[in-house]
Amino acid sequence: MYRNTLGLSFLFSKPVSISLRILILSLLAAAWMSGQNVKSGRKRFVTMCAACHGADGTGGERGPALVGREESRIHSVEDIRNAIRNGFPAAGMPPFRLRAEQLEDLVAYVHELRSPAADNPAPGDRAAGEQFFFGTGNCANCHTVRGRGGWIGPDLSDLGRRRSLSEIEGALKDPGRRVTRGFAVATVRLGTGESIRGLLRNESTFDVQLIGLDGRIHLLARSEIAAIDRMKGSLMPAVRADAPEYPNLLAYLSRLAGGAPDAATIHAEPLPGAVSFEQIANPKPGEWPTYHGVLTGDRHSQLDQIDASNVANLAAQWSFMIGDSRKLEVTPVVVDGVMYVTTVNEAHALDARTGREIWQYSRPRSKGLAGDAAGGINRGVAILGDRVFMVTDNAHLIALHRVTGSLLWDVEMADSHQNYGATSAPLVVNDLVMSGTSGGDEGIRGFVAAYKASTGERAWRFWTVPAPGEPLAETWKGKVIDHPCAAAWLTGTYDKETNLLFWTTGNPCPDYNGDERIGDNLYSDSVLALEPETGKLRWYFQYTPHDLHDWDSTQTAMVVDADFEGKPRKLLLHANRNGYFYVLDRTNGEFLRATPFVQKLTWAKGIDAKGRPIPNPDAIPTRPGVRACPAVDGATNWFSNAYDPATGLFYLMALEKCNIYTKAEAVWTPGESYYGGDTRNPPDDHGQKFLRAIDLQTGKIAWELPQTGEADSWGGVLSTAGGVVFFCEDSGAFAAADAKTGKLLWHYQTSELWKASPMTYMAGGRQYVAVAAGSHVVAFALP
Repeated sequence: MYRNTLGLSFLFSKPVSISLRILILSLLAAAWMSGQNVKSGRKRFVTMCAACHGADGTGGERGPALVGREESRIHSVEDIRNAIRNGFPAAGMPPFRLRAEQLEDLVAYVHELRSPAADNPAPGDRAAGEQFFFGTGNCANCHTVRGRGGWIGPDLSDLGRRRSLSEIEGALKDPGRRVTRGFAVATVRLGTGESIRGLLRNESTFDVQLIGLDGRIHLLARSEIAAIDRMKGSLMPAVRADAPEYPNLLAYLSRLAGGAPDAATIHAEPLPGAVSFEQIANPKPGEWPTYHGVLTGDRHSQLDQIDASNVANLAAQWSFMIGDSRKLEVTPVVVDGVMYVTTVNEAHALDARTGREIWQYSRPRSKGLAGDAAGGINRGVAILGDRVFMVTDNAHLIALHRVTGSLLWDVEMADSHQNYGATSAPLVVNDLVMSGTSGGDEGIRGFVAAYKASTGERAWRFWTVPAPGEPLAETWKGKVIDHPCAAAWLTGTYDKETNLLFWTTGNPCPDYNGDERIGDNLYSDSVLALEPETGKLRWYFQYTPHDLHDWDSTQTAMVVDADFEGKPRKLLLHANRNGYFYVLDRTNGEFLRATPFVQKLTWAKGIDAKGRPIPNPDAIPTRPGVRACPAVDGATNWFSNAYDPATGLFYLMALEKCNIYTKAEAVWTPGESYYGGDTRNPPDDHGQKFLRAIDLQTGKIAWELPQTGEADSWGGVLSTAGGVVFFCEDSGAFAAADAKTGKLLWHYQTSELWKASPMTYMAGGRQYVAVAAGSHVVAFALP
């Protein structure tokens, strides 16, 4: 092993300075002495410590494990030294009086024992060990490493960072001694006589979460269970230490330190119970399998267990807190009784009946981001097959295993160093996952992109702004086209009948100064109708040409079939931030009607017959500042709307408010916003929020429910077949109103500033309504 002593001949065969020779020899001597210390310390540990802590440090009859205990009181070398010298008398460990060299030997060994294996990996042929792991060793049949392998055993992608070398050796030799939490095997016998064999993910006095060996998730109440037969040990067979492959396997495992997945798939075939696109396009009753519940975006549920006559009895059933989260903006997704919720770079799978966690995935927040991405926003997931898709703050799209939460693939959508981020839930159509990015006030160039669900490979990308010299670049006359914004940052919608993907776009940049972007600035503030297979543009409609007020059109483009002006039409409904409610023909983008849904609307004198606004020149931002309405927050914003086909009413949260808009110079800089001005509140204007119902046939307000508060809430609405509209009221209450009349029926005060929209689902035969309030997801049901 030390033949030619790490190439020491170079010290004498080449011209090397005496000082460098001394330094190198000193380092080698120190390394040799360290090895001797560890060897001596191991012997001393066996004689002094093994009786309590076990010979391998994994715990004994009288002492706790020294390895694999995050809550341990010893971490650094000095902690170890003090623990040996002083002991923990209250816990039964006496102090030890050792000579200095004996103490340091023991400290060196315990430190190595506790150190991650990746810091002190085993010798051997790593490549050969990897080949054995994925080949004849059959390890990958159960375990995942960077996206490759199985799911019945723990994900080993960062094993060398999570476990010490002695722990890995111990697990290979005696797999049953310490079974990883969530992977104990049991057979659960139900009261019906059925038996299910699988992995005990979680259990409590009240419930059991079992992942069947076929990949199905079983969420069971204790009352359903007759008995649990627990398997002793592990499904994993022991690895013979004298096997020739053993040292190479250990060399490979001890060097696993995380990183991006190497491959794109865990399973060649989907697991039983994998979520098909048909299940998303036509959800089972009571499921909420995508961001809006349905791909069409109407946020209307056919559930009616909770109705106008009994909603007053609604009560909170459970609450799940996502630690260290700010105001959550997520809409939960529920499939097969499992709820998926997110915050920035973090996803959790929950039992939808109880809120009890099944698994969680997290990664550190990225540094050096700008805008919304730096604010820690994430609005949810998409699901397809055995995968859960979400975006990260630094504009990556990732796929997680639906059963375990393991990372399967990770692709960069755009460079976060150029002010790109990502905040919203992806959308799945057939076998593709679609997403845009954030950065719409930071000078990015917007796009919508589609990625293969199986591999993460990009299938297509549609840029929302042409590059210089491309068609429609003439709608950007000036210098700013290189940093135009128009981010496609909110989740789109999809119409299966016309096979069209509808994605809305944000404002142009600089936000308030249009001097260097003369023209309509296409495709900013528009809705795009794209072919989902190719990304080809079929048609577009621009709501606010040459926007000077930061009125992103990233509100939901809602697909609705209804009679309109006396004949059945395929409609696209859109309540725009600019204050107008639009009705379009979704087959071709034909403008049908636009009506104002707020009274404070001064930026335009009206909408012409083609759907183009007639701007008010007195509302254009100036350097001293000018008053214009709506405010920069918009007459509405990204929070969700709903449409009830039974009432023919479109429900939304509206804001009556104005701002003073100011124009200024703007220079694009990485890591900074690109506004070209600012806004402030007029001293005589106090905003007010309203829940409003718009009659689709007339465009008029059918009823409204005024609210009392600070007009700074960002909560959405939900309608149900029970004749109820749920909404996030401005004071912090979660509330319900009669869908036909707007009569207030129920409320539950959370005292939170709303940043999310409600949803509803069925679990265990009960209808629940859930909403993210502050850092909690709260679920309500009838008693």
